Amino acid sequence: MSLLTIRLMPGNDLRRALEALPSTHGTDSAFVVAGIGSLVEVSLRFADAPDASTLAGPMEIVSLSGSLSAAGAHLHVSVADATGRVVGGHLGHGSTVRTTAEVLLALLPHGTLTREHDAVTGFNELVVRPSE
Repeated sequence: MSLLTIRLMPGNDLRRALEALPSTHGTDSAFVVAGIGSLVEVSLRFADAPDASTLAGPMEIVSLSGSLSAAGAHLHVSVADATGRVVGGHLGHGSTVRTTAEVLLALLPHGTLTREHDAVTGFNELVVRPSE
């Protein structure tokens, strides 16, 4: 495992930029260890909601974590508005970086993260495949 610190620039779509990062560094799997920054707006899918909601900013990223793989991203974010109210959920596409997003990734060069249907939960859940 190797660590990668990145800074995303204003105007970047936070989720799309994160989804693209592992492949540019020689792997298809990574964990987002931490992230901070600010957003113009944030797309969040709340617990058990079928669709994402877009909240207007500016918003501060209070926390960001998750997993990235060729099978998809699973990212959670908490954001605070100008009054300090904090909300969180699954990070969606369309969450635009305002001034910066500083993210620490743990790249997984050996093994692959994937998602497969889990009969117990009914959702596609994380499966770790060791490298051969």
